[in-house]
Amino acid sequence: MKKLLIFMLVASMIFAVGCSKDNANNEKATENDTQEEQTTNPLDDLGLDYTTGLNEEGFFENVQASDVVTLGDYVGISVPSSYHTISDEVVMGNIEKMIASFSTTNEIMDRAVVDGDTLNIDYVGSIDGVPFDGGSTNGGGTEVTIGVTSYIDDFLEQLIGHTPGESFDINVTFPVDYGVDTLNGKEATFAITINHIVETIVPELTDAFVKENLSEMYEVNTVEALKTLIRNDLQENGIKSFIQDYLINNTTVASVPESVMTYQENIMKNYYEMSATSYGMDVETFLASYVGYDSLEALIEASSDQLLQQAEFAMTIQAIAEQSGLVVSDEIMKAYFLKYTGSEDFAQFESIYGLPYLKNSILQEAVLDYLVESAVMAE
Repeated sequence: MKKLLIFMLVASMIFAVGCSKDNANNEKATENDTQEEQTTNPLDDLGLDYTTGLNEEGFFENVQASDVVTLGDYVGISVPSSYHTISDEVVMGNIEKMIASFSTTNEIMDRAVVDGDTLNIDYVGSIDGVPFDGGSTNGGGTEVTIGVTSYIDDFLEQLIGHTPGESFDINVTFPVDYGVDTLNGKEATFAITINHIVETIVPELTDAFVKENLSEMYEVNTVEALKTLIRNDLQENGIKSFIQDYLINNTTVASVPESVMTYQENIMKNYYEMSATSYGMDVETFLASYVGYDSLEALIEASSDQLLQQAEFAMTIQAIAEQSGLVVSDEIMKAYFLKYTGSEDFAQFESIYGLPYLKNSILQEAVLDYLVESAVMAE
């Protein structure tokens, strides 16, 4: 449930207009793009409605959340150290995952295979000299990592000591409960060809690497600046995560208006309608293929508890905004879109979703930012 509104907003933005922080500064409209193409609402054909049930400030229409929401003390929330203290190891772990995306690979042909190697291999499996279905790569090659990839018996361990370009046979025994009647407990021979060893080269983390590869996206030019950025982001996420849990555990919502539940259901429907369209499917086919339901109605019914939790949290957020006098101003809007899309200009999103929806979606983050300002970092 956490950050669902923000997630749905950003996800739908990316789908609808193809704009994210990663590409906002890199992708420009070509000279062949017409003004009509750039301003066409890509959701028009779907007939999705994002504003019904909201007022101009993005609050639920004709709903005074404070009347039914009993809030705990939300000013000066004490945040435990475990949520806001980020270790160097955690920072580096996140950076390592980041730079791993810049890794390259080499095809190694001049040494023997050792345990832990990643290999590209081909194989043909047979039982009593007869190839069996599903036992061959059909010459297409497949990557396996010894000690990591799960194969039957000691299949991969038998590759150790062989060299790329070599072809040889190995023998294995299928488990008696393998699950295929023609293979259960059978001894099999696999004709193996090692195509090459895959060597992954992770770039060295240096100021030069950061400046060349990360400066435009993250606005940092040194390793230390990158570490600070990652630490601050992790800290912010940790603090907000604790505050969200705190609000959930220290708030009582006496009732949720039917109109608010209807709004949450419509947002969920819109999300899956867009997801289906992005896959080139009708929504029923998409749901059956990827979600496990045969209709939106069935999904909504199965998600009733989740939707109620989302509605209660949305009511909690609105109640805090009402009591504190917080509204989503143009400045807050611009800051939000700068953070998530790389630009303060949200006119195109407004034309697609409507200003009430944008404000309602951003309100959660605005309230959390407000609560973070007064939060106390416990030692």
